[in-house]
Order: sequence, then structure tokens, then C-alpha cells
Amino acid sequence: MKKMLLLGLLVPSMLFAQEIKVPTGFSVAEIAKNQGSVRHIAVSKQGHVYAKLSKLKDGNGIIQLKDTNQDGVFEEETLFGKYPGTGIMIDGEYFYASSNKGVFRYALNAKGEIADLNTFETIVDGLPDHGRDNAKPFVFDAGKKHIYVTIGSWNDPCRVPGTGQGMNPCAVLDSAGGVWQFDANKLNQGFKDGIRYATGLKNAVGITWNPQTQSLFAMAHGRGQFHDFYPQYYTPQQSQELPAEAMYEFKKAGEDAGWPYIYYDQKQNKKIVAPEYGGDGKKTGGEKALNPVVAFPAHMGPNDILFYQGNQFPARYKQGAFIAFHGQSSELKKGYLVAFVPFKNGKPSGKWEIFADNFAGTDLAKPTGPIQHRPCGLAEGPDGSLYVSDDLGGSIYRIQFKK
Repeated sequence: MKKMLLLGLLVPSMLFAQEIKVPTGFSVAEIAKNQGSVRHIAVSKQGHVYAKLSKLKDGNGIIQLKDTNQDGVFEEETLFGKYPGTGIMIDGEYFYASSNKGVFRYALNAKGEIADLNTFETIVDGLPDHGRDNAKPFVFDAGKKHIYVTIGSWNDPCRVPGTGQGMNPCAVLDSAGGVWQFDANKLNQGFKDGIRYATGLKNAVGITWNPQTQSLFAMAHGRGQFHDFYPQYYTPQQSQELPAEAMYEFKKAGEDAGWPYIYYDQKQNKKIVAPEYGGDGKKTGGEKALNPVVAFPAHMGPNDILFYQGNQFPARYKQGAFIAFHGQSSELKKGYLVAFVPFKNGKPSGKWEIFADNFAGTDLAKPTGPIQHRPCGLAEGPDGSLYVSDDLGGSIYRIQFKK
């Protein structure tokens, strides 16, 4: 554990970050910078910010930024948790964080702060980690009866190595490519204690529980390399523009998004058989697989999703979904942004839109320099502010609305 007093050193970073473009009435402040590979984030009732790191910083994988007098400025930074990872959460009883193999919890004291940064309990550990797409984001259902943990696939199309053929059946699905459900209140569980709740997801770094629909939502990363392996069916342009990055809703255990056997083509608005399994870019399939709730352009890399519950933002944002996109679309020449999907009665009520843009710091149509920031994590503060993390530049932003 490493602790330091900032003594107002973050005050200059509170200057409004004019380069981030948001709708009229919103403002953006860069409240922390140079924090390392900041992945998912959480904000406590006291306004403290917690960030999970995918790469250790001074030997630690979690950052605690404390606003001790609640003036909007962090006076104290503490590093703890000697494991890298992505998932993080705080509630009224525990603070939770994940490594690339498991999920752990730290008890909170009467003030709602972590009682001992060096003492934690294990909820689940020993989950598969093959080094690729190995983040273990997690979420609880409304009653905290279950915890849901993503186990991503290390094999992009479930292809037999050295061939153009897919494994049939795909053996990866037995232990990855979906979201597993565990008992939220049982300690020291292993992989065998979970059930495969949602399957057919190559990798879903962004998962959340929608309190309005009482269901699990997941943002699926699409596969790639269509033209590389199947130039007879796909042009280079099609390879850049397919398949969709997709939002799925899972209402019960066993539902299937279709990977690797099918993918969703947002151009044709159809589920298409993957070329590894006899597809040619046109053949439809996956009759039993879910349709996406929303389909986004290819390769944008959705890394978090949050259904807004606060009252600070205008009413149209209430219950709507914010999504942090970590990559870019060569088709749109857009990316590294936070998108918004309006919802009504638990379903999208309009087209997706760009909410916060220009984290890249350069025009992606005609770039003049390197990418500066990549949104990764989202969190809602106790006052309804939206927090956005950046795992490239190590910044954390706070977006507010003032009437």
C-alpha cells in the first residue's frame, strides 16, 4: 500500500476540459491525470473515487482518491491491492474489485470507507486467464443474491489453429465466451461453483444490471479478420465495417448471443453465419440466438455501460444507457467517445448518439498526432455526475449539468 497527501496538487486539473465536446449545458472537468491504465471506476457516497488498473502502479492495482472535506478536490491518494484487473464497485457494505482471475471484497467501516486496505475476502478465484481478453468485470443483481462475471474468449473466432475452420462444437464455450453466475454471498468459490448464465459473447467488458428491467445487459466485442482469412467472401472495406458491436439483454440463464457461430451484420440487419462455420457473408442463421438491443459500428470497443439513475441530468437521460467506447470506427471516422441510448419502459426509445466526444484529441478523419485518451469506465456520483476513466492517458473526468 502506498499513501500520499496531494495537498491541492490536483487543483489545476480541475480546470474545465474544453477539448471534450458535450451537449449544451454540460461541463467537463479533468479531476485526475497520469494515473496509469485506469479501467473501471467507482464513486462512493462520500465522493471518493476508486479506479482499477490493468497494469500495476508502484506495485498496486487500485487507486483511492479521497475528497476529505467534500470540496470537489482530492487531497489524498492511496494505492493498494497488489493485483491488476478491471472490475470495481462499492456499495453500503463492501468495496469490490477483480483481478484477471477472481473477485474480492473489502469490508467498509461505519463511515462507509474501506476498513483495512490490506485485508480482503475472496468471493471467487481461479477463473480462466489465457492472457487475452482476460478482464473479469462483474455486476450484482438487484438483491445482491448473485454476482455475474465475464469470462472472455482468448480465441477470436473459435478457429482451429492453422486452419480456416471453426471448432465444432466450440470447446471454448465450456469455460469462456460468456457471463458466469455465482452466489454473491458465498466465499472462496471456484469456477466449478458457477453456472454459465449468458453465452455466445466473445468478450463483454461492459456489463451491468438494469434496475428498471431487472435484467443483465452486456456490450459484446465483435470478432475481426474477415478479409484476412476469407477474401473470397469479404472485401477489405467489409472487414473494417463488420460485424456490429452489440448491446444484448439477458433475461434468464442459458440465453445465447450466438458467438462464434453467427455474428450480427448491422448493414443487413441480420444474423449471419460465420465463415468458419460455412458462411459466405450472406447466409443467415442463429434462429435461437438473441437479437441485439442496439447495434453499433464495428471495432468501436465498448468497455462499459451504465444506466443513468440520477436527477442532475435532464429528464431524457433518466434510465438511458451511457456506453464508453475504447476504439474507433473506420467507417464513421469517429471513436474514443461516450455514447448515449435513450430508453423508455426498458427499451431504446431513439437512435444512439454521441454524448461526449474528442477524447482522442485529434481529428480521426485526418489525424495530426497520436490518440490522447481512450474512455474505458463509467460511474455515477452521488450527486448524479457522470465520471469517465481513460486507460491510455490515465485521466478521470467528471461531467456535470447545470441548469
